[in-house]
Amino acid sequence: MFEDFVNFVRDLYSTQEPIPLHAPQFHGNEKKYLIETIESTFVSSVGEFVDYFESSVQNYTGIKYAIATVNGTAAIHLALKLSGAARDTEVITQSLTFVATCNAIRYCEANPVFVDVEKSTLGLSPQSLQEFLEEYCELRDDGFCWNKSTNRRIVACLPMHTFGLPVQLDEIKHICDRFNIELIEDASESMGSFYKENHTGYIGKLSAMSFNGNKIITTGGGGMILTNDEELAHTAKHITTTAKIPHIWSFEHDQIGYNYRLPNLNAALGVAQMESLPIYVESKRLLARKYQDWGSEHGLIFVKEPSDTRSNYWLNVAITENEKSRDLMLKITNNNKVMTRPTWTPMHKLAMNHDCQKGDMKNTEWLFSRIVNVPSSPIVVS
Repeated sequence: MFEDFVNFVRDLYSTQEPIPLHAPQFHGNEKKYLIETIESTFVSSVGEFVDYFESSVQNYTGIKYAIATVNGTAAIHLALKLSGAARDTEVITQSLTFVATCNAIRYCEANPVFVDVEKSTLGLSPQSLQEFLEEYCELRDDGFCWNKSTNRRIVACLPMHTFGLPVQLDEIKHICDRFNIELIEDASESMGSFYKENHTGYIGKLSAMSFNGNKIITTGGGGMILTNDEELAHTAKHITTTAKIPHIWSFEHDQIGYNYRLPNLNAALGVAQMESLPIYVESKRLLARKYQDWGSEHGLIFVKEPSDTRSNYWLNVAITENEKSRDLMLKITNNNKVMTRPTWTPMHKLAMNHDCQKGDMKNTEWLFSRIVNVPSSPIVVS
């Protein structure tokens, strides 16, 4: 079957050359805007394309404020910091995620707590979240949620929209509100994905996106903090620009800040990419349907978008029968220069996280032993 899959993918992309997992697409005004930026000499964090890029993301997502950052990890870091993540606090997240999610928690000197994911969304399970909070946590007289076993305050819940598949945001938000925990969305992989009528990142107090080279749109390296809160947006923009007090010549800073602003050169790329985003989303959704149809005919399951969502299908996900079958698929496809990969090693299995509290990880473990990501570059671009 996996040899047939190799042939199917080659037919999709009409090539006998090596097929990457997800290649960046440059079919619009990328070169034009880059040349304009170079000729302007404003290639660093000050320039009109930074403003244009932020505005285009705001307009597309419907989220009021967007603050461009140098990468997605920086965006997650500051979203957490602005939500109160600090030493001797905890952030609940999923173990099935890219390491940047967990690293950003550590940058705040906070402690990750891992709960299980759902098989349907591949993202944080509302049921697992609720079970953990009800068993191990309590609301105290100060109004905050405290972990009874560690005596640390839980400040935030950080679900990730895995491979562009939105989590059950309404249920998670309801649970977070009940326990007075901030909902922060890791939307790094979900540009172009919608939960019900809202773009991912809309419901959380803050959210973070990534524009790495392998994402649906790219700025080479880049990220974005998103929020509907004006005060948080102002603070985010201030501390991402080294907390410098605006002045025509003086260099004064009013707090510890970060040099996290996206350069104008990268933003120029992002503006052009945003112009093509609707085409990329439709192309990738067509590709997902083709994978799903082929899988139905050949006995290979491909993950479909959850109900009430519209996914960008950033990376398509095959679910093999077992770990042995997963490894066979990985071997045959990569030996034939069709790039596939397993999902990330779950965070609770990494050495630096062995001391972290975790719930039952049965779905995480089940998915880890079966997931194969397959080539997902857009197949039709016009």
